[in-house]
Amino acid sequence: MQEYDIIVLGTGLKECILTGLMSQSGKKVLHIDKNPYYGGESASISPLEKLYKKFKVRCPSNSMGRGKEWNVDLIPKFFLANGQLVKILLHTEVTRYLDFRVVDGSYIYKAGKVHKVPATEEEAQASDLLGMFDKRRFKKLLLFALNFDVKHPRTYQDVNPDKTTTRELFTRFDLGQDVMEFTAHAIALHSTESYLDQPCVETIRRIRLYSESLGRHSTSPYIYPVYGLGELPQGFARLSAEYGGTFLLNRTVDEIVMENGKVTAVKSEGKLFQCKQLICDPIYVPNRVKKVGRVIRVICLLNHPVKNTHEAKSCQIIIPQAQLNRKSDIFISVVSYAYNVASDGMYIATVSTTVETNNPEKEVQHALELLEPIMQKFVSVSNQFVPYEDGKKSQIFVSRSYDATDHFETECEDIKDMYHRITGAELCLAASERHQSYNSDED
Repeated sequence: MQEYDIIVLGTGLKECILTGLMSQSGKKVLHIDKNPYYGGESASISPLEKLYKKFKVRCPSNSMGRGKEWNVDLIPKFFLANGQLVKILLHTEVTRYLDFRVVDGSYIYKAGKVHKVPATEEEAQASDLLGMFDKRRFKKLLLFALNFDVKHPRTYQDVNPDKTTTRELFTRFDLGQDVMEFTAHAIALHSTESYLDQPCVETIRRIRLYSESLGRHSTSPYIYPVYGLGELPQGFARLSAEYGGTFLLNRTVDEIVMENGKVTAVKSEGKLFQCKQLICDPIYVPNRVKKVGRVIRVICLLNHPVKNTHEAKSCQIIIPQAQLNRKSDIFISVVSYAYNVASDGMYIATVSTTVETNNPEKEVQHALELLEPIMQKFVSVSNQFVPYEDGKKSQIFVSRSYDATDHFETECEDIKDMYHRITGAELCLAASERHQSYNSDED
């Protein structure tokens, strides 16, 4: 019987990141996946014919170009340039396996139109998102957030960050409803209205993060890997292998062996692998997770840039929930041939949101209309699972399902939380300060 410190089931991005971190810290790790490829639920599909087959759609026409030129992410998400995932990449030096391009811009849907989220002082002055007086008030809020330091009360300006709600903070700066919506959903990236009556410290942190990320590049705060997200789990798998990690793909998991309520081994294709801890994707332990919602994603293949995005080869579009009388935002992420994920001149736009009715596709109809004409679309509705317990008793640590947002910040919170529960220590990313940059193309 082979013995390991940790066994990981599934090669989704979260599992691969944790595998890399654990291997790097000296743990003996075995990684098992029932699929013959990396990525799990968040894999990149190539060639294009595989995507059509997965969704049971007839083969693509010749107008789609060569199938091998496509790398389609099933769950596309952008990186904030100064966000947690970039810090993890720098900390582990996985950036050496990846190249990035800056996303062309971020947009917000308001009153039936798509508007660019200002990325510069000049764009802010010219933007019709905010009135003249709104711009001054918004700038004051922005300066307050940038100067705010939770460790130095003198920066609070009489705002108690743990007691003052975000609603009260916005009122203090005399922000109107339009500015509140724009700030909360396009910059602080809140996807519902629940933030309004919560302490404002989190919203201030998010505004600052967005601003700092925007400061890294001139067009938007987001970056995206060339060849798509499929490169990420493979990058962390390489990191794990460098430190002695073992990978078994295309292997069924027969049983998780328990003793006195604690995991002791995993049985795979008749072979027993002993372990002290187990990390896994929800799909491997259906009896240890509960359903908390559903997410619809519609992958759309286009032969044109999205209208009103200044011919952007990549962009984010957010439709705030209030614009369509919903409870949660709708997200549209757009990437193209410029990222080596599609044939020349082709685009991939993915619409996602949390399902609220019995007719999920109708919920995203407004978003799909913004993308017309659509050459081909692929619709999926998936359940969202969260673990029943923290895993400390059983030593089985289960990740949360991917949410509907089109950025990685909430997923990184789950990674950090799991790391803390597994190791008993905080994930310290201070080492990332040694590495000041990653490979990115501004063009």
